Amino acid sequence: MSTSLSWGDILASRADRMRASEIRELLKLLDQPDIISFAGGIPDPSLFPTKAASDATAEILGDPVRAAQAMQYSVSEGYAPLRQWIAGHMGRLGVACTADNILITNGSQQGLDFLAKLLISPGDTALVEAPTYLGALQAFNPYEPRYDRLQPEGGNVTPAEYAARAEATGGRVKFAYVVPDFANPTGETMTVAARNALLDLAGELGIAIIEDTAYEALRFEGERVTPILALDIAREGHIDKTRTVYCGTFSKTIAPAYRVGWICAAAPIISKLVLVKQAADLHSSTINQMVMQSVVASHYDAQVEAARALYRGRRDVLLAALAREMPEGVTWTKPEGGLFVWVTLPEGVDGAELLAIAIATERVAFVPGSAFFATDAKKNTIRLNFSSPNEAQINEGIKRLARLLGKM
Repeated sequence: MSTSLSWGDILASRADRMRASEIRELLKLLDQPDIISFAGGIPDPSLFPTKAASDATAEILGDPVRAAQAMQYSVSEGYAPLRQWIAGHMGRLGVACTADNILITNGSQQGLDFLAKLLISPGDTALVEAPTYLGALQAFNPYEPRYDRLQPEGGNVTPAEYAARAEATGGRVKFAYVVPDFANPTGETMTVAARNALLDLAGELGIAIIEDTAYEALRFEGERVTPILALDIAREGHIDKTRTVYCGTFSKTIAPAYRVGWICAAAPIISKLVLVKQAADLHSSTINQMVMQSVVASHYDAQVEAARALYRGRRDVLLAALAREMPEGVTWTKPEGGLFVWVTLPEGVDGAELLAIAIATERVAFVPGSAFFATDAKKNTIRLNFSSPNEAQINEGIKRLARLLGKM
């Protein structure tokens, strides 16, 4: 006699560690026109290179040979001309590499998932900052890691202590994950000294470094900081001897809908990641890669400059509004680039509770800071995005939020 299937009874243990993204849920609020949203870290659509993309698509599909290639299955490593362009781009960042060191991924988020799948056994330890990128935690969680706190700017425990903690729970430390440039969610940037200290720590522990660089190109002021992978190459002499895995994306500089990201790393780890890619989705969309290669080859620098100019102005408006409106006891970061400002509220103010009230009474949305902590969340924090709202919305939204905090 058959019985009705209870899906909960047959799910893998990792399913219990899968959680909905608070950010993805908040993006649904964008459909409500009266909401002023500081929630999603999404690009301004006015920046999208729609004509260049349209022209590239028409040119590709108008050529029978290229159209057949664009619509066909392809190699898992990615479209060769795009990989070659990325290798040249990495060279301009100080990372000497070839196309053999590049894997195209379905956005950098897929790269994080692949790395977690490849590196984490249940009980292994991942070193992450507090706070850190929520999407990375979502990518890592299903593989059942243990987390330990990483403090790149000082305060790390000794390598022996990290290792002992990991062994005590039946695993070992596998990697350190960082967003070194204009981090999501804080907007802060790691110094060169901190990057070198992280390489020292990783060397003593015998672990990898995952360098997530989604915002690296969006610098508004100050001097560019050398990528960790470039520092690693300088130490080791060749990229194929390095421990750093660089995750890049075109989502913040060109357009997110194409879902084109990349991993740049030593050839031995790329070859393993290619196998993961084959099993996951065979390859990223060929036509999307071909269009992206055409767009970046002719428009990348102009796109980046336009984004920097627009977002610099909005960051300045947001920082001025916070200084003008916020009550005493509220502090915030002052990023040199990226898309985010991290706000610390007075003790006792819960960001999640504030959000519920803000949406109901002031029609303002943001992301509660607790979502960005693997452990020991600081609830009196929130993340504000400045790339999506315009200047008028920023001024009005901060006025409303400050008014609510003043009442609390």
